[in-house]
Amino acid sequence: MQLKTFLRFSPQRTKARKSPENESSRTLSIPLSPPLLVMQLYHHPYSMNSQKVRLALEEKGIDYTSYHVNPLTGKNMDASFFRMNPSGKLPVFQNGAHVIFQTIDIILYIDRLTVSLTGEDTPISSEVMAWIQKIEGWNPKMFTLSHVPKKYRSFVSKFIRRVIISRMAEAPDLASMYHTKLREAYDKEEKLKDPEIVKQSEEKLSRLLDDAELQLDQTKYLVGDEFTLADAMFVPILVRITLLDLEEEYITCRPKMEEYYKLVKRRPSYEVVIGKYFRGWRKYRTHLKTLCFLSVRSMFRRY
Repeated sequence: MQLKTFLRFSPQRTKARKSPENESSRTLSIPLSPPLLVMQLYHHPYSMNSQKVRLALEEKGIDYTSYHVNPLTGKNMDASFFRMNPSGKLPVFQNGAHVIFQTIDIILYIDRLTVSLTGEDTPISSEVMAWIQKIEGWNPKMFTLSHVPKKYRSFVSKFIRRVIISRMAEAPDLASMYHTKLREAYDKEEKLKDPEIVKQSEEKLSRLLDDAELQLDQTKYLVGDEFTLADAMFVPILVRITLLDLEEEYITCRPKMEEYYKLVKRRPSYEVVIGKYFRGWRKYRTHLKTLCFLSVRSMFRRY
């Protein structure tokens, strides 16, 4: 795929297993004409799927360049990004001309890439793959939105819909795809009004956590005594539960899960990908900046 365009995001070079101290928040124009020397990941620190991929990259020791794309401000709806990834979802992984934007596909690609770089023939085991598919089978969208105060949820949703309409006017050749995203936004709001849909999401999460609790009673991590891609997929779920202040309801009531979570938090990969964004005031900085951005843009009707 030839990407003859420029994206405006915040670049951040990430060295695997090392927490970058000098992150840049400036906005640059980054050419995406392949091939590039370093692999790139377009993501956001609070995106669950982004966290999954970043944990995998850090654990595998793969060097990559990080670009922050905030979906709450509609940056993932910019025409340049949308042409690369019509789903508008995060993350997006690019290795030269190769672009992947399905989380599980990125995870499997990272595993194959590791085998290629190290020369080791260690394919994903059936147990790891089973957990990956089970975890990927739970969609956190309804669960997350149902636990966000309605006034904030409605404010962001309204802003995103206006962003989509604005981008549709700017890029008429992408109108049909933008229209699909707009319809998805309205459908999501309708589903949130159905308590049965929300309840099903919560029940599915509980079953997933119960299965993990049983497994962790026998093993240190989800598959044996070593951290695997299954854990990289699972940990962000616990992070999301923490972010929503639901630890007591879903984590601490499961002793093995709580022990596992404490163990994972001590890993260098967790610190780089998650810990640095959730410690103290940093936990609220991104949200406050986002709300300020949305408020100012809404006030001046700039979408």
